[in-house]
Amino acid sequence: MVSFAELWAPILLSAFLVFLASSVIHMALKYHNKEYRGFSNEDEVRAAIRKGNPAPGLYFVPYCADMKEMGTPAMQQKMTEGPIAHVTVSPSGVPGMGPQLVQWFLFAVVVSVISAYMASRTQASGTAYLSVFRIAGCTAFLAYGFAYIPTTIWFKRPWSATLKDLFDALVYGLITGGTFGWLWPRG
Repeated sequence: MVSFAELWAPILLSAFLVFLASSVIHMALKYHNKEYRGFSNEDEVRAAIRKGNPAPGLYFVPYCADMKEMGTPAMQQKMTEGPIAHVTVSPSGVPGMGPQLVQWFLFAVVVSVISAYMASRTQASGTAYLSVFRIAGCTAFLAYGFAYIPTTIWFKRPWSATLKDLFDALVYGLITGGTFGWLWPRG
């Protein structure tokens, strides 16, 4: 087994490299931009939501408190008429990216720590690059990508968006695996 003290360099470097890669993906490549659409009557939708003054949080339209209510004729009618929507309401004001970027970097550190844990418990010091790469990279890929699948299944997120996120996760997994393979303790 390899101690965590020996793995802080690959943990922090892989998190930093993933952070940089995600910045390139979202700011330069921009292939995620087409996942989002605006309403043709956006001002009316905004006015209707603002009128209800909802607190920040997750909302469902039509809202159903429990599965028993789902079977009522009134709820069935609402579902048939549509639309069915899942809405995230954020606090009003010009959004700052700072807090989200910090949280994203901390998430990358957590994924790298989990990857380090898996690799350190299955690979000895001096293990070949490819063996370490496989364990750390696969662990990171799973952590970065597979949470999107249940969201797609249950909340009707487009599969095209999820496939793009899985591609991103693959890139992040390759970066993490490569960093751990490169900086793995040799002796």
